[in-house]
Amino acid sequence: MTGAPVDGTLAVELRNVDKAFYGVKANEDVDFQLRRGEVHALLGENGAGKSTLCSILAGLYRADAGEMEVEGVPTTFKSPKDALAAGIGMVYQHFRLVPNLTVAENLALGHPKLGLRVDQKQLHAEAVELGESYGLPVDPAARVWQLSVGEQQRVEILKLLYREVKVLILDEPTAVLTPQEGQQLFKTMRQMAGEGRSVIFVSHKLHEVKQVSDRVTVLRGGKTVGGVDTADAEPRDLARMMVGRDLELPTREQQESLGEVVLTVNNLNVQSDRGLDAVNGASFEIRAGEVVGIAGVSGNGQRELAYGLVGLRTPTSGQVILDGEDVTSADVLTHVKKGFAYVPQSRLGMGLAPGLTTEDNLALKAFRDPPYSRGRRLVASAFKDRGSDLIDRYDIRGVQPGLPIRLLSGGNLQKALIAREVELVPKVLIARSPTRGLDVGATEAVRNLVLAERARGTGVLLISEDLDELLALSDRLLVLYEGEIVGRMAAEEATAERLGLLMAGQKETA
Repeated sequence: MTGAPVDGTLAVELRNVDKAFYGVKANEDVDFQLRRGEVHALLGENGAGKSTLCSILAGLYRADAGEMEVEGVPTTFKSPKDALAAGIGMVYQHFRLVPNLTVAENLALGHPKLGLRVDQKQLHAEAVELGESYGLPVDPAARVWQLSVGEQQRVEILKLLYREVKVLILDEPTAVLTPQEGQQLFKTMRQMAGEGRSVIFVSHKLHEVKQVSDRVTVLRGGKTVGGVDTADAEPRDLARMMVGRDLELPTREQQESLGEVVLTVNNLNVQSDRGLDAVNGASFEIRAGEVVGIAGVSGNGQRELAYGLVGLRTPTSGQVILDGEDVTSADVLTHVKKGFAYVPQSRLGMGLAPGLTTEDNLALKAFRDPPYSRGRRLVASAFKDRGSDLIDRYDIRGVQPGLPIRLLSGGNLQKALIAREVELVPKVLIARSPTRGLDVGATEAVRNLVLAERARGTGVLLISEDLDELLALSDRLLVLYEGEIVGRMAAEEATAERLGLLMAGQKETA
């Protein structure tokens, strides 16, 4: 799908860029060149400085030092508004749309050429035409909250195309898409490049980088490691450039036999925040030492299923039986004590307390018991000693005594979260998108932790939108669509194409 750039002239050039937060350099002496008419992949570990560099280009941050030129003109952005005026826009992983407004209204919102009165009929027609011309169809009259995550991403891209941006930055855009939606997005990216626009593609999936990009720039430790033409780079070489060593992502090994059933879910129904059925009649089992993967496009009931299993939301009907005991209506603390561990999709806020230290976060589910407490008194030294031990054993890097955990990179946040959960020695571990947004090095570490639990005899429910991860780690796979389990198969019977079709709602014939 890749091809030679339409125009080899530079659209953007950064030279010797520095940016620091809390005295820690996120970018150091970074050089980056983006040609007109190319798809340029930006690779690097978590904390390597990719998002910071992109945010400088998008006007969200200002560099502490260095130079930026846009189409040969020295430029400094004071805000994203300045960047948009210069033709540079960014689609972030967390979308920045107004949920209660329609698609068309979101496209028009803040547009400098539109006044207070907008011709709705014309706006709708323009939105339809724009979506169809780029293979990103979406109903302009629909409100954003009614759309799937993939459709919301289309709106974000169309919003920038409606502003006629010349440089489009996409941060991990395929994380919320089915394989088929991802392929369509790649066609759209190539179409934009063919029109002379430039696309910066931030991704941790090396096969995607190989498929869609023209050139690759790799950052490590905030510095530029190098840049190569994609056609001349092998995935193994790119991974080595990212992490500074050879690595291969771990996958599960075949097991001759499994343990007893540790989790039974019978005809479970769980409601959404709006009081609608988000999980409809889900039934399945997990055995000790087994990884059961759940595939599905985000927003099809995965969150509610996890909440219903761990006690964060009481199911409206059905049963959750843990190791022979009915815990359907039990509270969260009971679920923890009975043997549930939970790694939520949101690391900060839901999974970790961002303002507490790493040591405190590692104790959050165990502080009621020794060595953290004696009777009703907490033992401060135990938090420090036990925390230091876990930090070393799970290789959690970047920890500074007394500083909040939110300052750690995504990979280290995830290692801390999983360390806390598996130290509970659970019977069932539920992990939602455990490697989402992580680089290959952090992904390797997290996958090893999940497989170590499998080897220990823990039943693992892996809920993920990353099909590569599901296929690599799961013994069995279920597909969730609009709250219903629409597919069941052994891992050996699964393919990305088969899963993708089921995720999109296409039923299989018997």
